[in-house]
Amino acid sequence: MSSVEVAVAEPAILGECPLWAPDEGVLYWEDIDGHAIHRYDPSSGSDEARSLPGRPGSFALTSQPGVLLVATEHELVWFDWHSATVTPWIALEEAGAGIRLNDGRTDTAGRFWVGSMFEDTKAGKAVGSLHRIEANGQATVERTGVGTANGLGFDDERQRMYFADTPTLSVVMWDYDSATGARANEREFFDYETVEGKPDGACVDSDGCYWSASVYGWAVTRITPDGVVDRRIDLPVAKPSMPAFGGPNLDTLFVTSIGEGGTVPSEPGRNGVAPGALLAIDLSGEGITGRAETPFAGSPPAV
Repeated sequence: MSSVEVAVAEPAILGECPLWAPDEGVLYWEDIDGHAIHRYDPSSGSDEARSLPGRPGSFALTSQPGVLLVATEHELVWFDWHSATVTPWIALEEAGAGIRLNDGRTDTAGRFWVGSMFEDTKAGKAVGSLHRIEANGQATVERTGVGTANGLGFDDERQRMYFADTPTLSVVMWDYDSATGARANEREFFDYETVEGKPDGACVDSDGCYWSASVYGWAVTRITPDGVVDRRIDLPVAKPSMPAFGGPNLDTLFVTSIGEGGTVPSEPGRNGVAPGALLAIDLSGEGITGRAETPFAGSPPAV
């Protein structure tokens, strides 16, 4: 049985988007409502934070260690961790329309996909979009009518792309060509009506299994490529938000969570764990490892 440890006890308001940077040996993650990017070093246990002018929905690594491509509010910006400098790049949504960017991930070619959502989730508006961004900054709207974009993941071996619109309680998949960024043949991969919780952020492991944060469900769920749940790991927080593999051997599953007092406040945690904590699950004894995330293929500005 895998043990769940608290990596960072100080709670985020809305923790999201853990992303392991192998060149630096650290985990970047974010606090959306706290307007901050965090940098956690497992070797020392230290966690630092840098403030942003807006809410970061997701981000990607780049060719320059410490420089991230961040989807914040309605636009993409470059963020230099060391200097805390933000450099605007391209706008994807209309400013002031109440729509912000949310879940995002690079495919294995370094293309960045990011979805958006109406910031007031209680309004029930499906006015978000799914965007595809090429290395040169060319942006294409690939899907509209999105409620809350989440669950992006890629599996090159099976030529698949995954996506979850949380209110629909469904994870869908497409046949995906990473060379061109083209997707086709949409079908349901997993029906969340069959498990507790709703689909939030996700990642794909080295076996092609899809790990989904079961928000409201107190668990992270692993789904095989055939769409079958082969394990659920119970967590001490009600609203896990996104998993990611990290550590030198990519055999630690980090899980962010939603804290109290934000736009989607959580209920109290269990065993003294505060909602909003960053969790770590050691899978080294189970032969389960993740896949390294591909940096964004575009070139950040010189720093």
